Amino acid sequence: MQSGRNEIDDMIVHEKMQVALEYQNDAWADGRADGIEPEIIADAAIAFAMRETIRQRGEEGAEALLESLRQRMLAGEFSPERNIQ
Repeated sequence: MQSGRNEIDDMIVHEKMQVALEYQNDAWADGRADGIEPEIIADAAIAFAMRETIRQRGEEGAEALLESLRQRMLAGEFSPERNIQ
């Protein structure tokens, strides 16, 4: 029974991630349409995410997030050539 609950939880998290990415894509497009350079949009998004992570999880939680992102980046997860299904 527990594995079924975990699968449902995973599906919910995946669905929320897809919606959050749509919101981010919309915000990115709005910023670009207003003439804001991608580097500035990215820096602002990362700074906001780090502030919120530190507020919610503390500095150790933020550090763990950064390490997780680093590992995912090195694994190619964020590569533009990667196909997401």
